[in-house]
Amino acid sequence: MKTLGNILWHFPFLGFLSALYTLIIGLVFIITVVGAPIGFGMIQHSKFLLTPFSKRMISDSKLNEDKSTLWKILSVIAFIIYLPFGILASIVTVIQICLLFISIVGIPVALVLAKSLSTYFNPIGKVCVDSELADELNKRKAKEKADKILNL
Repeated sequence: MKTLGNILWHFPFLGFLSALYTLIIGLVFIITVVGAPIGFGMIQHSKFLLTPFSKRMISDSKLNEDKSTLWKILSVIAFIIYLPFGILASIVTVIQICLLFISIVGIPVALVLAKSLSTYFNPIGKVCVDSELADELNKRKAKEKADKILNL
């Protein structure tokens, strides 16, 4: 089913073009020093857009990737600069999602856009991973919460 979703995403809906322009935007952001955190997030988002039904975007903090203090400061500065564009991109994406849900054929594309909505708002610190890995991380987090509650 995931493979069929990825095929439908690319051929009738030209999903590979979305991945291409997201990659190009990410590369342009990487050229600037301040935009590098945004650029790396956009490149991860372009990886997601290549196979959206078998991948997920998660925060890199879930993978326990430690970043340097300088990288964290640069990420905050980049987020402040990117915030107006992120809000605009999110609003446009929500409108697209609503319009795509009107037709049955557009529902798979709307689901892809809905899955990536948080990345459009803030691409900083996002990583593209397999769906199975994201599910496993969520299960471990839920187990930790349950253990914490039950041990009280």
